[in-house]
Amino acid sequence: MREEGLLSGRLGPEEAAFDLKERLRIMVEAAATREESIDHLLFSSPPGLGKTTLAAIVANEMGAQFRATSGPALERAGDVASILSNLERGDVMFIDEIHRLPRAVEEVLYTAMEDFQLDIVVGKGPAARSIRLELPAFTLIGATTRVGRVSAPLRDRFGYVARIDYYEPGDLRAIVNRSARILEVKITGDGAEEIARRSRGTPRIANRLLRRVRDYAEVRAGGVADVETAQKALEVYEVDRAGLDRLDRAILEAIVGKFGGGPVGLSTLAIAVAEEPETVEDAYEPYLLQQGLIQRTPRGRVATALGYRHLGVEPSSAGQDPLL
Repeated sequence: MREEGLLSGRLGPEEAAFDLKERLRIMVEAAATREESIDHLLFSSPPGLGKTTLAAIVANEMGAQFRATSGPALERAGDVASILSNLERGDVMFIDEIHRLPRAVEEVLYTAMEDFQLDIVVGKGPAARSIRLELPAFTLIGATTRVGRVSAPLRDRFGYVARIDYYEPGDLRAIVNRSARILEVKITGDGAEEIARRSRGTPRIANRLLRRVRDYAEVRAGGVADVETAQKALEVYEVDRAGLDRLDRAILEAIVGKFGGGPVGLSTLAIAVAEEPETVEDAYEPYLLQQGLIQRTPRGRVATALGYRHLGVEPSSAGQDPLL
């Protein structure tokens, strides 16, 4: 599935069989036929893959109002109750980072999602009483980067849970070309290909790199983003051919150069690159692991043979087999 396409697009039958876009299209068309709201949806993926965009597309396909908020912004039960009580029939309520909802807020959503009812407590102490309000049928779309942290009672109330994967280079190239048209950037096919290849499978990164290439092209290359210009621009901004940035390489170089290829613990590695352990683990390690440049072992992080080759270093020169 690739989110930049509208749900109304056409797919071949073999592609449609396992395509997220096709599954969502079926749900949208079925709901529209029954004149009902589409079932509640939960999208999970790493950051930057377009969960919010996809939710907005679903709302647009349903002809519904799109009401967006985020988990951290809903601090009290009254916050979500205020939003829910102002929804109209068919509206789409989108909650980003839904795994960060406070427990009290989450519990308000249970009856709202299942029965379209809202329980409000009026007064305090012995005089307190509960009032149940009827809500119009609506769709809740949640987005999370950590689906495991969404509580089971909340997760089970979603009609469909979708995992969005990293994008293929061809899809990223299409995104870069589209963004270039919007930004009025003169870009060649091989220039778009170069940016797509270094974008780590992530549209948000692809668009960010395109803007940096645009800056370089306007100042140093006559405004045309061809492959040579893209390569020089990304070299200036320290993004190498594999999409690694300065800190990615610093982590890999620290494992290989300072710790003999590993194993090295996360805290020690974080100190070596002057970053917080959580930043290293959450923001940088996943891509290095995905690319097979490092491994996690019970004793710590180690560089792989591929990681050595990426740095142009022989494993023996670090004094240790990288796979031990």
